[in-house]
Amino acid sequence: MGVPKLKIKLSVQDYLEGEKVSEIRHEYVDGEIYAMAGVSKNHNRINRRLLDAIQEKLKGSDCETFFVDLKLQVKKLNRFYYPDLVVVCGEDAESEYFITIPTIIVEILSPSTAGTDRREKMFAYQEIESLQEYLMIDQETEYAELYRRRDDGLWSWIEFDADEELELASIDFKMPMSELYG
Repeated sequence: MGVPKLKIKLSVQDYLEGEKVSEIRHEYVDGEIYAMAGVSKNHNRINRRLLDAIQEKLKGSDCETFFVDLKLQVKKLNRFYYPDLVVVCGEDAESEYFITIPTIIVEILSPSTAGTDRREKMFAYQEIESLQEYLMIDQETEYAELYRRRDDGLWSWIEFDADEELELASIDFKMPMSELYG
């Protein structure tokens, strides 16, 4: 008969210190860590195209883009994630190693992560008071879905198909979906 093992939760401080030296990125969910999978070439292309277009739009503004290896903290839920792209408007001075006040969060969906991005992360991200828009882009078909915080604090849902223009209202940004895919 097996001996029960005590599962020990990792502290936030230990997690953050470990991520500074780890060759593998890990997301943190209330004391437990989960290794991140690598991304496909198409995932990377879509993220780069969106990043380039948003950076061009944000020139001269108080907004800044972050991507890939910078963590995002969801304080209310004791979590840290690695979104594909984040836009921060205003000063986010709490840490040099993670973001706390995102305006926009983008996740590029893959078959292995889409469920987590649509459920766990969407729920968690909506707990961030500064967040205005959460965009999920499918990497295999020309499709994106956007959750936008309304003035009453509730969230609206918008779909974008191949022949439409993607819109991020919080930064007055528009881009044809076809440009994301090549």
